[in-house]
Amino acid sequence: MEKRIEEVRNIKPGRYVLIDDVPCKVTNVTHSKPGKHGGAKAKIDASGIFNNQKKSVIKPTGDKIEVPVIEKKAAQILNIIGNQVQLMDMESYETFELPMPEEEELSKNVAAGVEALYIQVGPERKIFQIKGK
Repeated sequence: MEKRIEEVRNIKPGRYVLIDDVPCKVTNVTHSKPGKHGGAKAKIDASGIFNNQKKSVIKPTGDKIEVPVIEKKAAQILNIIGNQVQLMDMESYETFELPMPEEEELSKNVAAGVEALYIQVGPERKIFQIKGK
């Protein structure tokens, strides 16, 4: 998995970070004031991209944190087999299967021939948007 380093003070909600080597989307960041014996700290609350597990980490704002390199790609839905969606990447024409999205608003729009956007972090992939018919 590709990753880069960024300062904790630059992390904002909606961005992505690695917590315990799990790619997570930041939901909330709270900063504390510097005290008599220490510097300012930031508490980062996030949820896993692929497993929706809630995670949090507390770090000094001057420290570095790893940020995953997330690729956003387009694919066409070829077929729906049970709870699996068969997709074809629009650039490389590679075919692969992903689980049906858990979100109701996404899963109701899944149909053959529709274009979907998916994210890829290392070998893991997930559908995050379905374009309209």
